[in-house]
Amino acid sequence: MILQRIRNQGIRLGTAFDRVAAKHPANVVILDHDLGIAPQLGRRFTVTELADVVADFASRLWAVGVRPGDHVVVYKTDGFDIPLIASATARIGAVPVMLSPKLDGGSVLQMLPRVNQPYLLTDRAKLDNELSDEVFDVADSVLLASGSHPRATALAELTDVRRVAPVVMPRDHPTLVTHTSGTTGLPKMAVHTSYSLQSRYRPQAAAVTLLRKRETVAMHVSFVHSRVISAVLISLARGFPLLVLTDDDPEHVADYFVRLRPGIIEAHPNSYMLWEKLADDPREPLANVRLFSSTFDAIHPRTVHRLLRATRRTAPVFGQLYGQSETGPVVARSYTKLRSLEADGRCVGVPFPGMTGVRVVSRDGAPPTKESPGYIEVRSDGRAVTFLGEPERYAAQTNGSWWRMGDVGYRTKWGCLHLLDREVDEIPGFGSTLAAEDQLFARLDNLAEVIIIPGDDGRAVPVVSTKGDEPLDLAAWRAATAGLPPMADPVQWRLDDLPHTATTKIKRLELARIINSGGPAK
Repeated sequence: MILQRIRNQGIRLGTAFDRVAAKHPANVVILDHDLGIAPQLGRRFTVTELADVVADFASRLWAVGVRPGDHVVVYKTDGFDIPLIASATARIGAVPVMLSPKLDGGSVLQMLPRVNQPYLLTDRAKLDNELSDEVFDVADSVLLASGSHPRATALAELTDVRRVAPVVMPRDHPTLVTHTSGTTGLPKMAVHTSYSLQSRYRPQAAAVTLLRKRETVAMHVSFVHSRVISAVLISLARGFPLLVLTDDDPEHVADYFVRLRPGIIEAHPNSYMLWEKLADDPREPLANVRLFSSTFDAIHPRTVHRLLRATRRTAPVFGQLYGQSETGPVVARSYTKLRSLEADGRCVGVPFPGMTGVRVVSRDGAPPTKESPGYIEVRSDGRAVTFLGEPERYAAQTNGSWWRMGDVGYRTKWGCLHLLDREVDEIPGFGSTLAAEDQLFARLDNLAEVIIIPGDDGRAVPVVSTKGDEPLDLAAWRAATAGLPPMADPVQWRLDDLPHTATTKIKRLELARIINSGGPAK
């Protein structure tokens, strides 16, 4: 991890926007929504104005008593102001705890006690629609980013707030708390330091240095994920104009892409699946894309194939990063137009030289193989340092300097890591459910989603969603499943009814629980 450590002073989140504004003061950020904490700016503003918003909001937090070392839980309506609030909180030495707007209020109330009487930064919409009055008992103070409430402090109503200087905290001090995806239950809360965030920033920044030309970056990622911090700062540090989207509806996205012609796109795998239809748009919204970037999860070969063929750039690349909330990116692979539709989507790449490491630990004493995969473990200085309020759960995933990812796979003789399944999602005797899903996507163009879960009787149950929610063509399904391990008859659900995490992953365990308890297809 030597390249993550050299001159690593920490990401210094609280002053990060000051530094990018000093380098490229007139660079622009464009939103598809109003900035919640500064609606007066409209939807297009400079990086200098953005840095001023962060400094102003930090001063407002200070004015209501937030001090270095305090925890500020951020749970508000979705928007780009969420990472700005994180930076503002860190600017005065406090620790932002980022909770997804997609979490239900009940889950938030279960997670708040782990933080031990924090400040809660929310808005009127969340208080009215998600949070019960119990929240006023478990939070030290409730602050509002927008709106008003008789039992909360509205930060927008503060006047004549004195600007305060940034507070410099040690690089090993907590600077950000994010939560895990929650695919296996209530999310864990990962604690990141300034040092660990800078360590996970470096591999991603190194990948972008290959891009010499100034490009517009379009981004649709979870605003509470640590990835958004790296992605935003890398883009702005290079002077790349930034388009930030909250709505991933293909028609909405296409309108922005046609107008702004992004050269780089950063999005969740499931968003890219939705955007496959952009390849057929006669306006060619993807024509100028040089780089598609995706983290959070492996992506299906069909999606990569369609998107790369929708751009007119000479040598477009699809970059895939494998990691998780606790570790940041640890493995990377790039794809070009030469990749075939039937390519092995389970190969997620190789570690970053000098920065990250990966190994696969045997489960049966024999070397891990495709037929007998082992536990995937990784090593990176970008790893979170603990789980807030649950240090024992963190310790259970460590093996010295190695971190158990909760996935199973193997490595080829060339060193490529193959991800086959989550440990908790394995179906005995079936093989890789993810590989089977890849093949079904390649063979059935009308699939919008397919998730293979274990049924009550041990058989594999495919849950499918189709584009436009059209009835599944059963004859085509039978042809597509030829040669795959035996499965039960498919269960069709509407895509919007599938349980999703904050980063748009499907909650497989929850879906299995619903279906095996007799829940109806939706």
